[in-house]
Amino acid sequence: MKPALHSLLLLLLLTTCNTVENKPTASAASAKPYVRALPVNKGVKVVHVFVALCDNKYQGIVPVPAAIGNGQHPASNLYWGAAAGVKTFLKKQQHWQLLSSTTVNLAAGLLERCVFKHQQKAVYLVADAYDGKAIQQCTVEFLQSCSGQRKDSVIINNKTVYCGGSAQLLAYTGHDGLMDFQLPVQNMAQDTLQRAAIILACISKKYFAPHIKASGAKPLLWTTGLCSPEAYTLDAALQQWIVNRKDSEIQQAAAAAYHQYQHCGIKAAGRLMVTGW
Repeated sequence: MKPALHSLLLLLLLTTCNTVENKPTASAASAKPYVRALPVNKGVKVVHVFVALCDNKYQGIVPVPAAIGNGQHPASNLYWGAAAGVKTFLKKQQHWQLLSSTTVNLAAGLLERCVFKHQQKAVYLVADAYDGKAIQQCTVEFLQSCSGQRKDSVIINNKTVYCGGSAQLLAYTGHDGLMDFQLPVQNMAQDTLQRAAIILACISKKYFAPHIKASGAKPLLWTTGLCSPEAYTLDAALQQWIVNRKDSEIQQAAAAAYHQYQHCGIKAAGRLMVTGW
């Protein structure tokens, strides 16, 4: 066999192996992120929350009562419309104002979108309720936003608020789908923006760590064990983040809120809710 032909066949073989195994090459893993133009929110902070609705049928969870475990019905869902769900809980807090809620003209897999405005600070919160059977889509779009790959926006009172990769803080709430399915680690940082991530899902530090590291986002709050990812923990963390508290103070506030509602002990809550690597 001619040397040139032999080299070509060897190159094709190596390329095929890398594709099948879905592993990034050493050069890809060490590549510097390129600068990607994303719309900028001037003078405001934006939080984008991705909620995978609790779903007895389509998720690998311990079943909950049917009324709160229907992943196609946001209004009563454990993580959205129930008392400690994102929409219901935030609506009841005096520091948040619900500006809009819609179930129409949304992308596939998305059942409802709410937009909140903080009452004292220039902070918008966009919360998306994903169909429970679309949990993988929800996870992927959360990670794409953490890395700056995903653009999104909402219009509120004739003002465009950029979310997705333009948000300073991305949060995921719901079942840890990475316990049920695997995703290739490929969400390399698309720019030099410093985003923070909150992941309220069971054992999220273990399962999300390689993806968050690849995304370039900072792990502000995630978990080391089984948890109930309800909105009181998220809200407590956000209130500290909004006023620029230290990461350790944000973690302590989240742990205190979790203990308050779950009665698990403040030390146990502090070991469960952690910050950083």
